[in-house]
Amino acid sequence: MRIIALLVILAGWGIAVGGLLVTQGTFARGILACVGIAVTLFGILGILNGYHLKNAIWKQ
Repeated sequence: MRIIALLVILAGWGIAVGGLLVTQGTFARGILACVGIAVTLFGILGILNGYHLKNAIWKQ
């Protein structure tokens, strides 16, 4: 699960940085940056945090 979260985080970063190379327009770059940030936050707060809460030390 941690590896999947890491891949999602890196994919979000890739979307944000790749938007600089794909388009010239500022609006499109902003949209791609926002999508990349959203994907990264989903990886961190959704997948990685869910894994941590499932295996938390206080639940043992």
